[in-house]
Amino acid sequence: MESLVKFVQDEFVTKKDLPEFGAGDTITVYYEIKEGNKTRTQFFRGTVIQRRGSGASETFTIRKMSGSIGVERIFPVNLPALQKIEVNKRGKVRRARIFYFRGLTGKKARIKERRA
Repeated sequence: MESLVKFVQDEFVTKKDLPEFGAGDTITVYYEIKEGNKTRTQFFRGTVIQRRGSGASETFTIRKMSGSIGVERIFPVNLPALQKIEVNKRGKVRRARIFYFRGLTGKKARIKERRA
């Protein structure tokens, strides 16, 4: 059954051409918002906490600080409203999921930049 679902996802779900990014990277996601009959583009810039899943059901979580409040947003990779993703900084972290990042504040919340 799982192979059938994977086959359908591979054949019929269109793959978006996204840049390579992972946990610790700072990215900007541009996505479309519909308000009434108008649409506008909004961006969300933050640090990737995790990438989860595979194939059509893959998602990634981004965290940013808005004032002193942490805001997290989960984006599906195949979201139709997703326009583009820009990688601003590559972060050097040792884990695939950096949930410990939620508890850090101030200078401890900085992530070293990975040299390319």
